[in-house]
Amino acid sequence: MKKKIMKLWTLLTALCLLQLVQAQTPGKLTLKQCVETALANNQQVQQATLTADAAQVNLRQAKQNAFPDLFANLGHGINQGRSIDPFTNAFVNRSLLFGNYSVSSQVLLYNGSQNRNLIRQNNLLYEANKLEAQQTKDNIMLNVILAYLQVLNNEDLLQQSRNQLEVTRKQVERLETLDKAGAVPPHQLYDLKGQLANDELAIINNQNALNEANLTLAQLMNVPYDINLQVERLSADASQTSTLSPAADIYQQALQQLPLVKAANMRKQSAEKARAVARGGFYPTVSLFGSINTNYSNAAQRDVFLNTVEVPSNNFVVVNGNKVPVITQRNNFETQKITYVNQLSNNFNTAFFLNIRVPILNGFRARNRIALANIDIRTAEVNQQAAINQLNQQVAQGHYQLSASSNRLRTVERQVADFSESFRTAEVRFNAGVITQVEYLVAKNNVDQARINLILAKYDYLFRTKILDYYQGKLVL
Repeated sequence: MKKKIMKLWTLLTALCLLQLVQAQTPGKLTLKQCVETALANNQQVQQATLTADAAQVNLRQAKQNAFPDLFANLGHGINQGRSIDPFTNAFVNRSLLFGNYSVSSQVLLYNGSQNRNLIRQNNLLYEANKLEAQQTKDNIMLNVILAYLQVLNNEDLLQQSRNQLEVTRKQVERLETLDKAGAVPPHQLYDLKGQLANDELAIINNQNALNEANLTLAQLMNVPYDINLQVERLSADASQTSTLSPAADIYQQALQQLPLVKAANMRKQSAEKARAVARGGFYPTVSLFGSINTNYSNAAQRDVFLNTVEVPSNNFVVVNGNKVPVITQRNNFETQKITYVNQLSNNFNTAFFLNIRVPILNGFRARNRIALANIDIRTAEVNQQAAINQLNQQVAQGHYQLSASSNRLRTVERQVADFSESFRTAEVRFNAGVITQVEYLVAKNNVDQARINLILAKYDYLFRTKILDYYQGKLVL
């Protein structure tokens, strides 16, 4: 029983250690994961997105400018001494509490189509900002792809240098055995040892280059640098040769879909709408205004009828020589304060009016705004043409570089095959003592350099292919 418990404990401990190692060992990142991480963490992408969000708010405000204004005004105050009673508009000399209440609204009926053109202008600006944000993302994506391929390139170079070292080490070990037996001249052994040191130095240099490539990739993703960062190898068909479309066709495809060019076109159209907005300054502005008002005063009062009585007046008539007072009727009233609610009802009033504002002279502001708008249109046209020219040049350059890279790759592949066969025969002859170590090292260096050139040519071709795939809208991560 004790042995079974120990075995079970050992098994559980091993499982825990395995899980701990797996938790501490980072998984390999795919190209898609690297791009998504970079886009999520990059400040330029975040700034471009925020700019697009601000443009969306401006568009929403331009649309909501067509809505009527609605304001409610509430005011209370107290006057001491002589003041005007807002209820009677008469002067009073007392402490006066008063209140004013109103609701007003104004709607713009016409202003030379400025609102409509402003909506179109801001809509175009919003679309342009979204496209520019996408272009920023595309630029980050291409930079990440380049850094990712550079990591793979340096990994292959490091592995190649290790393979070179292994071949040289075996020869050094063989010559050390022969040297001990006195079967070879000492200089042959030292020549191979010198080559072994070169191969070790190549491993150090390639390892440093790989670390630097990993650092560059981590910086593009904006994540902490991890010396153990590893990336997934690309699929086997990633570097297969595909039919190269004519540069003119690729340019036309890029012209229709590249965000930067479309954004420049949107900004030109937006500048034209801005000029239309400026022209609206020459036209009258028609608006409708309405308000509901009432007020309150603690001095407001009213007379309430009580009764009618007969009382002698100061007038009299003579009857039989006697003065008889004239009897008259007098109405009796009681003064009462008007309640707050009744005052609001009694003082209720409304007002509506149509306002037409005709610009006659406004310091030539409208004319100068049009002049500035024309300059903005011209600037947008220049930027648009610059984007088109830049795209044309980039496509032409990318097409040429891909074609040259394809030719270089095919040539290097043949060179590797030839030098590999040459080295195979040279190694057999060197082991047989037919050729010197110099001839052997020449053959080895030739095949090593050819294999290095093949690695460089393969990843250069792969990157050039992805560049043109991007211009054609066919880039797949």
